[in-house]
Amino acid sequence: MKFVAISDTHGQYDNISLPKGDVLLHAGDVSSKGTEKEVLDFIAWFSAQDYQYKIFIAGNHDFYFEKTAPAFIEKIIPDNVIYLCDSGVKIEHINIWGSPVSPWFYNWAFNRYRGSDINKHWDKIPHNTDVLLTHGPAFGKLDRTISGQHVGCEDLLKTIELIKPKIHLCGHIHEAYGAINRTTTSFYNASVLDEKYKLINEALMFEI
Repeated sequence: MKFVAISDTHGQYDNISLPKGDVLLHAGDVSSKGTEKEVLDFIAWFSAQDYQYKIFIAGNHDFYFEKTAPAFIEKIIPDNVIYLCDSGVKIEHINIWGSPVSPWFYNWAFNRYRGSDINKHWDKIPHNTDVLLTHGPAFGKLDRTISGQHVGCEDLLKTIELIKPKIHLCGHIHEAYGAINRTTTSFYNASVLDEKYKLINEALMFEI
């Protein structure tokens, strides 16, 4: 099964060139300011993409998803789109789990303090997860900022090392775009915008 992965589109999805595949994944920050209009526009675009499965999570810019009641969010998600929020889905034989959470940073959406607060979310990740989507990266894995700091989550890395998903997909740190291929878990940061919010990166691809 061919996966196409993007993240951190921040409303600039109209100019993205997407390759063919079976599954389209978006690892959060679908919007810039997290408004309802931005979110609805994104969902309309995402729903129209030609993939058998379309799966996304929210990110730290996507305030609408954090502030809106889950029952209402369910109503705006089309039947051909899957939205994950500390939840999972099985497509054919592949188990996918998604979480919008990232370590606390300037009180953005879905921020959690490191340690016990954020571990409440990582503890929910099933041990049979094949593809893990989190908006933020794990510590030391495609998490280096432009200033050279590693800002990923140490607790998330421990969870990944424990459950060993085949794929961990994130975004959040635009300048850390890229892939680390491993025999156990491969890591992907699919941010399509750079640190200046210019659309310069291509969608990433992998197969399971």
